[in-house]
Amino acid sequence: MTRIAIAGAAHPHVAYATAEVDQVAEFELVAVADPSHATAEQWAAPYGAAVFTDHRQMLAAAKPDVVMVAGIYGDRGRVVVDALEAGCQVIADKPLCTTLEDLDAIAEATRRTGRHVTLLLEKRYYPVTLAALEIADRLGTIHGVTSSGPHKLNRPTRPDWFFDRARYGGILNDLAVHDIDAALLFTGLTGGSVSGSTVGSSYGVATLSGPGALVTAGVDWMTPAGSPVHGDYRMKLVGTEGTAELLWARNRLVLTTTELAPHDVPLPTGFRPAELPLQALAAGNEPDITTERGLLATRLALLAQRSAETGGAPIPWTAAQTTAQTAEETTD
Repeated sequence: MTRIAIAGAAHPHVAYATAEVDQVAEFELVAVADPSHATAEQWAAPYGAAVFTDHRQMLAAAKPDVVMVAGIYGDRGRVVVDALEAGCQVIADKPLCTTLEDLDAIAEATRRTGRHVTLLLEKRYYPVTLAALEIADRLGTIHGVTSSGPHKLNRPTRPDWFFDRARYGGILNDLAVHDIDAALLFTGLTGGSVSGSTVGSSYGVATLSGPGALVTAGVDWMTPAGSPVHGDYRMKLVGTEGTAELLWARNRLVLTTTELAPHDVPLPTGFRPAELPLQALAAGNEPDITTERGLLATRLALLAQRSAETGGAPIPWTAAQTTAQTAEETTD
C-alpha cells in the first residue's frame, strides 16, 4: 500500500492525486493539510483521511510515502523541502515554487535526501503530445517552436492570493512552464538564453534561444468568457522537413511534410496527470518526468519571469543549472 498525503490544497489540481486514489486500490489517502481547516476537510472527508492545518505536523503524524503539493504558490517551495526532509517522495502541481532561492533549496534537498520531486507537467501526457513525439523525426531538424497558452481568468472565483505577486509568482512562472518543458522535449536544447516580456499581469511571452532553435511561448489570462474552452492551447513545430500543429484543446495533431499535404495524425490514449508518476514511485522508480527535468523547466520559467520584471534582457542558461546555485550566480 502506498500512503499518499496532500500538503496544501488551495488549487483544484489537488484532484490529480485523489483521481489516482480513486483508480488504484493500492493507493491510500491518509492525510490532508491546509492552513484552511475547511479546505483540508473538503478533500479529506471522502477518504476518511486525517485533517491538519500544519503540514509539518501532518508529515510527522501520518508518515506518508508520497506527498502531493498543491497549495498557495508562494508556500510551495518550503513545503516541498519539508516533505523531502521527512523522507517522502513529492509530486507537485505547477509552479513548483516562486523564487530561484526556493528552487535552489529544493535542488539541494533532493540531493541530500535522495528523494524525487516530480512536477506534474500534464501536457506531456495529452494524446496530442504523445503522438507528436512519435512523428517528430519526420519534421527533420526542428528550428522553431511557437506556442500559445490562453486561459480564462474566471475572476469571481479566483482567491485573493492569486492577485498578490509575492504569493502568485508571476504569469510566466505559472503558465509558461508547460510549453517550456515541451519545447525542450522537441528541440533537445540544453543551453542558450532565456528572456521574458509581460504586459501587466495578464499577458506574457517567454523566449528561449539556443544552437539551432528558437522558442516563443505566449501565455495569458485573457480568454473571453464566451469561449467554449478554458484555453485554446496550441503549439507549432517548424522543422527542415515539415511542420506539426499541436491543437491541444481540439485534440488534433496536424502534420505537413515535404511529401504530404496537411493531415490529422491518429492519436493514442493519453494518461491522467499523476497516473504514470505515482505508478513509478509505487514501484520504487523515478518517474519519466525526472527531478532534473522539473527543476530545469521551473528554473527557465523563473528566469523568464525575472527577465520580464528587469527590462527583458536575455539571461544565459544551461541544463547544468539544475544543480544548486545562488540566484546571483545564475545572472552573472
